[in-house]
Amino acid sequence: MSDNHPESPADAAREVDALRTQINDHNYRYYALDEPQIPDAEYDRLMRRLAALEADFPDLVSPDSPTQRVGSTPLSAFETVSHELPMLSLDNAFDEADMGNFNRRIQERLKDTAEIEYACEPKLDGIAVSLLYRDGKLERGATRGDGTTGENITQNVRTIDSVPLRLMGQGYPAVLEVRGEIYMPKAGFERLNQTARERDEKVFVNPRNAAAGSLRQLDARITAQRPLEMCAYSVGLVEGGTLPETHTDVLYALQRWGFKINREMRAVQGIDACLAYYADLGARRQSLSYDIDGIVFKVNRLDLQQTLGFVSRAPRWAIAYKFPAQEEMTRLLDVEFQVGRTGAVTPVARLEPVFVGGVTVSNATLHNQDEIERLGVRIGDTVIVRRAGDVIPQIVGVVESQRPDSARTIVFPEACPVCSSPVERVPGEAVARCDGGLICPAQRKEAIKHYASRKAMDIDGLGDKLVEQLVDRDLITAVADLYTLSKENLVSLERMGEKSAENLLVALDSSKTTTLAKFIYALGIREVGEATARNLASHFGTLEALAQAEEDTLQAVRDVGPVVAHFVAEFFRQAHNREAVAALQAAGVNWPEQTPVKAEALPLNDQTWVLTGTLEQLTRDQAKEALQALGAKVAGSVSAKTTCLVAGPGAGSKLAKAESLGIDIRDEAQLLSLLREHGQGEEW
Repeated sequence: MSDNHPESPADAAREVDALRTQINDHNYRYYALDEPQIPDAEYDRLMRRLAALEADFPDLVSPDSPTQRVGSTPLSAFETVSHELPMLSLDNAFDEADMGNFNRRIQERLKDTAEIEYACEPKLDGIAVSLLYRDGKLERGATRGDGTTGENITQNVRTIDSVPLRLMGQGYPAVLEVRGEIYMPKAGFERLNQTARERDEKVFVNPRNAAAGSLRQLDARITAQRPLEMCAYSVGLVEGGTLPETHTDVLYALQRWGFKINREMRAVQGIDACLAYYADLGARRQSLSYDIDGIVFKVNRLDLQQTLGFVSRAPRWAIAYKFPAQEEMTRLLDVEFQVGRTGAVTPVARLEPVFVGGVTVSNATLHNQDEIERLGVRIGDTVIVRRAGDVIPQIVGVVESQRPDSARTIVFPEACPVCSSPVERVPGEAVARCDGGLICPAQRKEAIKHYASRKAMDIDGLGDKLVEQLVDRDLITAVADLYTLSKENLVSLERMGEKSAENLLVALDSSKTTTLAKFIYALGIREVGEATARNLASHFGTLEALAQAEEDTLQAVRDVGPVVAHFVAEFFRQAHNREAVAALQAAGVNWPEQTPVKAEALPLNDQTWVLTGTLEQLTRDQAKEALQALGAKVAGSVSAKTTCLVAGPGAGSKLAKAESLGIDIRDEAQLLSLLREHGQGEEW
């Protein structure tokens, strides 16, 4: 498609028609078939071209153009519309007995004991809508309302990409009312709430509420920003055409005409197959990308539906077999604070027991202080609890109208409820953490695992499962206890033989000789990684100097800002941390003294190096560590800021990019020469 200006209005009209056909086809493949054929960037280019042509030739703009989904004028109120055919509700089944009775009633009314063919569809947890098409063009969108009258939401449904503005293909009736569910997928719901949190706005309780709130916006431009989808599940009024003979074939026809239908839809024979479908989808419910609250079963043959008819406001030929409720109301009795293995302090709600999501729930997470404030929840409140499958139950709303006078504000602790260390929260982070890493019993296992890890003290043979056994049996209660372990202690552990015990004791003894940088990293100070630990060691030279440094002094170290400086200073201010460090030194942990070196004095200060390909005389980690010791930053990718690329055999795209940018390129021999020139790597 040319981007040149058309020579005439006729040329423009032909190009506009071609573009609309292309865009509608791509929408159909993306939303109805889930088979996109072009990348988003190409789709956007087509839309931009169409919009530009319509701007140049306004007479070519039509209501069903893909560019006309979003109106610019907000409504003052929604109009009321009457449904030509009522939008009936469904009877509910809550157990297998209800389903058996439903099947029995159908067989009795049909006077036929043969197995019935049923259409099975997930019951989407969204908002039921009616879409009226005349001559293939969307004329009206309406909510279900009370089944007889609803609200005209045409302006809003037009913004939903999975709602076709013009029907695809051929053979559709002159007048066709399509019914379906508008819903918000789980991923879109999470993104919407995350944006609300970042803006300090109220979050939605669940995807259904979010979808309902989005559809009731008087300004369609707001609806257009919401991640809504529409899935067709039936038809209403049909004039000037015929439909297939079964419900499932009707849905496949709707798919050919441009609608998204549920890929989980099945036609099965008999009630036992219905129950098997319910069990299968119930087991997979949490892995679906959208919320469902049950399964809808319909007699598949339309002639049998006509024979069965209706009772009151519901069809006799359909039923909704509901899953156990995922949300219920109960009372918040108290809030306790738990400390996780990384020091995160999490508020846990103690609830009046309530049956929700198939189990009795008495505890729920409140996540963090921000969530408590956002919910406005207090002890004593009536709250809405949500449980989805195996997900930890959570409080998602408060029934403020039922708040008692005795309701109490939830107060976050300033000291760890386990070890009494300070609880701190980094500005910009939601999680509050206990600072007692080395001594907090709740964090003990993680602190020991980190201390023993390869990039810290590198204690070979001290794996995670072994650490858990040692702690669980109370053989170690602090990091320094590692160095008091005996062979007798170790051989008593599961899958630990005498030889393995001896090897571990040797590894523990070897780990006592280390470097100051590795020891600082091994302490597990918050936000202090390998590079920061190395910079601290180089800048201060001794642990004593580091431990006495004030926050402003610490900020003079390269890459140490106010947050890291605060955590380092606070770590050494705590008496229990100083005692833990002293215990490790008393156990024999040592390192060679070094002369303090300021970052600006290092030969590779402010340089960025990248390693690629295979290094033959030293490992990638050895090269990285040696370069960092000389002040370089070692990055994983090449950019215009890269100072030098070290390329070994097998170097690929990074080498090509460095060559295109004119970056200095060296081989391993040149790297070794540089390192030795500055006193690094004599052993290689």
